[in-house]
Amino acid sequence: MLATLGGLLALLLGLAVLLLPLLTPELSRPRDSAWGALVLLLGLVLVTSADRLSGAPMLGVLCGGLLIGRLGSEVGQARWRQLSEEERGQIGSASRWRERLDQLLAALGRLLELVASRVQAFASRFGGGRQPRGGGKRWVRPDVAGEPAAAPADPSVREVAGFEAIETLLVEAGALKQEPEGDGAG
Repeated sequence: MLATLGGLLALLLGLAVLLLPLLTPELSRPRDSAWGALVLLLGLVLVTSADRLSGAPMLGVLCGGLLIGRLGSEVGQARWRQLSEEERGQIGSASRWRERLDQLLAALGRLLELVASRVQAFASRFGGGRQPRGGGKRWVRPDVAGEPAAAPADPSVREVAGFEAIETLLVEAGALKQEPEGDGAG
């Protein structure tokens, strides 16, 4: 349980460190994203393997978490002291936080639009490009007496009609025996 709580805190802290350059660029440094990713990884490991951490390993995780927290607070205080009075005042204003959050939401909206357009392009390229198969059975209209037979436009249908014409000629010539029509119960 302690490992799960520590993991959740580490996940929140890592996310805060990753969002630090977007929300307060005055307090952020170039390598903060790497440290934020490392803290996120620590939180993920703690949450997923909380059942295995008990006894001495849990004591080590607890001490490591306390050290990380202490060093993080020292770094945060040092960065805060480096800010001028004007910058400290700006960080505390509500209008600045609304502006930064609006910028963050706009960036997330553009990211979602980009992802949606890429997914749509992927789906249209691979999912919608299939043509239905047309290899089914083709029906030929029987000739009505007195009407000339029209040649079908489809060559495969012409082959079926030609086969029937050859069969008729062979039956007439006596080369093929014509089966009597009936239900076969005879």
